[in-house]
Amino acid sequence: MNETAFLEVKGVSKHYGGIIALDNVDFACCRSSIHAILGENGAGKSTLIKVIAGVVRPETGQMKLEGREVSFTIPSDAAREGIFCVFQELSLMPDMTVADNICITNPPRKWGLIDYRAQLHRAEELLARVSCEDINPLIRVSDLPLSRRQMVEIAKALGRNPRLLILDEATSALTAADVEKIFDILKGLRDEGLALLYITHRLREAELLADTCSVFRNGEHIETFSQGHKTPDEIVRLMIGRAVSKTFPPKPQREKPASPAFKAQEAPEERSKSSVTPGQTPAVSMLDIQGLSWENRLHDISFSVRQGEIVGLGGLDGQGQRELLLALLGVLRGVQGVIKIDNRRVRIDSPSKAKNPGYGIVMIPEDRKTEGLLLPMSIRENISLASLDKLSRASVINRKMENARVEELVRQLKIKIRTLDDPAGSLSGGNQQKLVVAKWLLLGARCLLLMDPTRGIDVGTKEEMYSLLRRLADQGTAIIFHSTDYDELVGMCDRVIILYRGRIVRELVGDEITEHQIVASSLNLTVDQTGSCQE
Repeated sequence: MNETAFLEVKGVSKHYGGIIALDNVDFACCRSSIHAILGENGAGKSTLIKVIAGVVRPETGQMKLEGREVSFTIPSDAAREGIFCVFQELSLMPDMTVADNICITNPPRKWGLIDYRAQLHRAEELLARVSCEDINPLIRVSDLPLSRRQMVEIAKALGRNPRLLILDEATSALTAADVEKIFDILKGLRDEGLALLYITHRLREAELLADTCSVFRNGEHIETFSQGHKTPDEIVRLMIGRAVSKTFPPKPQREKPASPAFKAQEAPEERSKSSVTPGQTPAVSMLDIQGLSWENRLHDISFSVRQGEIVGLGGLDGQGQRELLLALLGVLRGVQGVIKIDNRRVRIDSPSKAKNPGYGIVMIPEDRKTEGLLLPMSIRENISLASLDKLSRASVINRKMENARVEELVRQLKIKIRTLDDPAGSLSGGNQQKLVVAKWLLLGARCLLLMDPTRGIDVGTKEEMYSLLRRLADQGTAIIFHSTDYDELVGMCDRVIILYRGRIVRELVGDEITEHQIVASSLNLTVDQTGSCQE
């Protein structure tokens, strides 16, 4: 082991039933270094950091901190040694204020009582440290979007003066601008002498940030190397044990529409003449949106989605993409405009109405742990919960039918489980996301609204998710796909609609769908024939 290491673990193993989470792992990290930990979901990364943070106790092995042996039975033991985590599953209390959350473990006191003025000042200082002066410390966390909540979580961790800071997919919900801010902060902490463990599925982030990388696979520590000593292809091969030949499935050939769909709609009589044929442009519009507006966030949104088509929502984060999907799901109140399904005008005023068989509109949310699943409930219950009326007769659930349908979906989606009775929270992030998809497939959804569906998912599982979405589209499902990853929009979508300040500013089709075009359009610029951007 490394004599200069700040933290060392040796021979650490952890099992959950028959599943090996960690298998005789040796690992070390140093001060003044950013150490990236890479691997698929279920590779053992999260279990390792939970052992280091005192959340999980290993069955075997030892841990040393600055050369002395330590044993953490609870997180507060690790905290006393200056070890803190920023987990992908946020630890914030949604109904408390930002200031209360940041100072919750050690609020400033005066005369034995919490000094709220000092707490407010402390929260403002920490928010400024993560370049989030725009966040009001007195508002409730539940009133913040997910990206802002993630920044509050990081500010909270910095407020505890860590010596070892562990970040588990800490940038997965952040905007590109916030990621740059966090990178600058982490590099500054490294220069101050901190040890940092950085878990990510984004190889580009590891390339830009890390000094050292370690790859885990199937609970084993595969290799540690200095950043720059492996190519991305070599790293992926280490992560999944094989090469990735094609990240995205091939798109079917589609004719370019005569005019952009958000400007002109096909005549109803023309739409009704054709049906979905995989590999061809479907002519039937499953969903038509005309003049959709909401408060000052959405303005005169008009476009259509055909059966079997994947339509991307592009643009910089926070330009109305989330609000548009929530409006189509019936979450928002006071939405103006017309929504048509199968050329029939409808009024969707709740998610329960949206998922009705006549509509079949469902969402795969960005935060699967709080918005997509009930983690303490079993895998079986999570998949069948939305479809109990289909699985019941006279209000009695047909358990034989339920088990058969659930087992078939688990098999089709390759969800890695031990038993159907295990809690959903026991699964890795990628398998949890598949669980959300399985729930809506059992319901028979006709239109999937995807809100950054691969956030926090490993390379191999992303491949499986992309293939699944393309297969669903080929079977006639209409898909609206919002992603902050431009590569996904380029690789997956038949059309990409760009939003800017709540308006559609451009539609990209076919060969127009390139990262260059998406970025330029997101900034409300046009690209001329020479490839130059114009105002």
